[in-house]
Amino acid sequence: MNGYDETRPYDETRQYGETDPHDDPRPYEDTAERTFAAFPPAQGRGFAQTWWGQAWLKALEDTALDTQQVKTGRRLARAGAVGAVSVRPGRITAVVQDRDRTPHRADVLLEQLSGEQWDRFLEMAVERAGHIAALLDREMPPHLVEDAAAAGVELLPGLGDLEPECDCGAWDHCGHTAALCYQVARLLDQDPFVLLLMRGRGERAVLDDLQARTAASAPVEAPARPEGADAAEAFAAGDILPPLPALPELPAEPGIPPSLDTGTPPPPGVDPPALEFLAARTAVEAHRLLAAALREQGGAEEELTVEQDAVRLAADGGEQVLTERLAVGSGRDTEELALAVRAWRYGGAAALSVLEEERTVEGEELARARAVLDAAWDEDERPSLSARGCRWTVSDGRTQLRLGRDGRWWPYRRERDHWVPAGAAAQDPATALASVEEAATDRSGNAG
Repeated sequence: MNGYDETRPYDETRQYGETDPHDDPRPYEDTAERTFAAFPPAQGRGFAQTWWGQAWLKALEDTALDTQQVKTGRRLARAGAVGAVSVRPGRITAVVQDRDRTPHRADVLLEQLSGEQWDRFLEMAVERAGHIAALLDREMPPHLVEDAAAAGVELLPGLGDLEPECDCGAWDHCGHTAALCYQVARLLDQDPFVLLLMRGRGERAVLDDLQARTAASAPVEAPARPEGADAAEAFAAGDILPPLPALPELPAEPGIPPSLDTGTPPPPGVDPPALEFLAARTAVEAHRLLAAALREQGGAEEELTVEQDAVRLAADGGEQVLTERLAVGSGRDTEELALAVRAWRYGGAAALSVLEEERTVEGEELARARAVLDAAWDEDERPSLSARGCRWTVSDGRTQLRLGRDGRWWPYRRERDHWVPAGAAAQDPATALASVEEAATDRSGNAG
């Protein structure tokens, strides 16, 4: 499907004759079913980034009697073998292809909440406005789940709650139902309302009910507040606060700096092409920082060194003479700068550090790395690796994995006499190594 955006899975739900879901970025609700298009293969990321997505996978892993089937499901999901996922009350469904492309219908059942349980959950949410705000932000904070549990409502599945059904004939979780669960973890990461639909009610129904309950519980007229009320009490009440302004809109693209081609000779020491280049790159960086702020990623980025900043500027492109000057500024020759630029484009300063850093991995970090490598492949598929420092080289001598300080694995391949970056980092070393093989396949296919 063209134009697929992995950061927000495409919801194919239709309602009231709508034919183009791209007209509205919010999913169409409230129907009894939502269908999400298949994810592409999972490259450079795990299946669950949020704590509630991880809790979903833990329910799968605790329930399945055969851990080998769970591993098979993870491989199938990573390879993109799970088709469109249908989510409806009490059931999720998808067609999953085996490695030989044999299709199987896989279903996973989850018990729906009763009407009484929904009443308790919604009353609890109305009493705490933060719970509603979190859901609208597509988040499920731990205190929401804890408060629901205290009200006798278990939102997340536990041991034995994920019941499998598959036409392959397996009576327990098989690779197909496990693969479906892995893909659904990715959906839950981005939209916890998917879990509420599985529990029995879609987003529109939940929000409409919450709105009705909020209106019913609101006083007809707010009591007058004495002047000089306690600040904490006033903030907690919320109803006397002025509305917050809307967030600024992100421009579609960075601004274009003014042209310096005025026909007037520049003063001595002023290089107009270099100034135009820096102005354009500054606009791009400002646009990126604003986008990051609007995504509420939070946290200030570490300031780049002069050498790192030279690589960043070179990665944006420019005239050859500027590239040569940036190579000098980065402390590299032009060939070394080209290699650094390739690393930067895969992962910024972190990727650049992995390219140039040689360090010893020992103690707890080494034990953890070996455990991750052992778990990444089935025993009959595990490649032979030789370790040197933070680098693990495959026996073929053409591919390599490098361990970053943050625990991510970076793929490298041998080109002539150099190891060069071959893809983005992944938490799973098998995914990182697979990206090298896929890139090689793409190159050979394009060459053909």
